[in-house]
Amino acid sequence: MTTAQRRDKERERDAGTGTGRAPVAVPGQRATGCPFDPAPEIARAHREEPVTRATLWDGSACWLVTRHEDVRQVLGDPRFSADAHRPGFPFLTAGAREFATGNTSFIRQDDPEHARLRRMLTADFMVKKMEAMRPEVQRLTDELLDRMTEGRQTADLVAEFALPLPSLVICLLLGVPYDDHEFFQQRSSVLLGLRSTPAQVRAAQQELHDYLCRLADSKRRAPDDGIVSRLVARGALDDAEIAAMGRLLLVAGHETTANMTALSTLTLLRNPGQLARLRADPSLIKGAVEELLRYLTIVHNGLPRVADEDVVVGGRTIRAGEGVLCTLNTANRDEAVFPGSEALDVGRDARRHVAFGFGVHQCLGQPLARVELQTALETLLRRLPGLRLDAPFEDLPFRHDMGIYGVHALPVAW
Repeated sequence: MTTAQRRDKERERDAGTGTGRAPVAVPGQRATGCPFDPAPEIARAHREEPVTRATLWDGSACWLVTRHEDVRQVLGDPRFSADAHRPGFPFLTAGAREFATGNTSFIRQDDPEHARLRRMLTADFMVKKMEAMRPEVQRLTDELLDRMTEGRQTADLVAEFALPLPSLVICLLLGVPYDDHEFFQQRSSVLLGLRSTPAQVRAAQQELHDYLCRLADSKRRAPDDGIVSRLVARGALDDAEIAAMGRLLLVAGHETTANMTALSTLTLLRNPGQLARLRADPSLIKGAVEELLRYLTIVHNGLPRVADEDVVVGGRTIRAGEGVLCTLNTANRDEAVFPGSEALDVGRDARRHVAFGFGVHQCLGQPLARVELQTALETLLRRLPGLRLDAPFEDLPFRHDMGIYGVHALPVAW
């Protein structure tokens, strides 16, 4: 056997071909199985072969990494790149490819450039600073609930509470007028939509870019205390770079927390025993938020990377130039780390979850997300003891069509 033939055999073995098992088809969207659980085909791969080959929407192949230990290895290893422009980088849809390659923010860059840009925002999201915002988050939470419940007994929790709260907070932090929230929420929906075409994504990107460039220019003339204004004042970035940072914070800063708030509320309503524990002992709220983050893991479709060199993960050799999807929701259901992981347990120590990712690209805004989620859920449960679902569970519009999972609407009564 020649060296070339031997190499081909090794690649065939490592790709899982010749084993009688077809590659896992990674869904760009799903609508089967329990809506709180990982997609059935991904869960099955996790049980049977936690590092396996997968087929994407366009027929291209990547590796699927599903186990907690292996996910942390890949996300913590600088030999795996987050740069979407590198050959072999995996994309879930054509629209997602347009979004990732047109997104010049630091989440799609590697060190040292990633670290240089991220450091410009680190101080804005430190735990101490986010904790200092808790009274303001509480005030906004109470005002939204006052408005939602005044003279009424029903509402859509997404539209009237879960979405406005993080939108108000991120606008406050960035110095973005909240009156423009419908504009950026609509564009965010396009950018995160799994059914969005490349042309639609490109247009939404450009509209947000132009909006944030105009905002940066306005802060140059009339500075304030917001993050955009401070980035302008530093003089280290041009308006396009500031717009890229602003777009990342604006989109991620409201979409993720909004969907976690609504989905967490729904999950507790569907688990009355756990809800009763939380009502009886509000001191559990911080741990309960970590458990909900673990249990729900709203990034359902995985974090993408591409190998810069050959790396062994979970006993399989991932070759240089091969893409990887790290499925956070299966990692957070790993029985080796979270025994009884299929059940929600608000008393569980879930701090090792990877819902915010892992490694140098771990979510910058997680201290803010925790403050918002803790405040929103504690206040909601305290102020609305009769809170209940106001529509059949089977009729709820889950966000199977979006890159950030949740529900499009959540009818509730109290």
